[in-house]
Amino acid sequence: MSVNSYADNLDSAVRYALETTRATAVCPFHSDVTIRVGDDAAENYAYARARKIIKSDGTMWKREVLMEEIKRQLVDATDGECPQCAYLRDSPRP
Repeated sequence: MSVNSYADNLDSAVRYALETTRATAVCPFHSDVTIRVGDDAAENYAYARARKIIKSDGTMWKREVLMEEIKRQLVDATDGECPQCAYLRDSPRP
């Protein structure tokens, strides 16, 4: 999918920016789990990338709206590791 196709949807543009800067990652075993890596530099770079993406087609989202979407997605992501994988790893084996 081209970068320009993300520009019309703020949610998708932010998700793309967070994943491509490696600020977040999708669990390889649970595709519905997003993991926050915890790299401040990557998160800052994701903001810059998302801003560039949404401006690429002339869409002008306010800075506050963009920051709220980034914050929402980072808060929704789990910290450091997939909780489902951690549960399976830590559960006692019969």
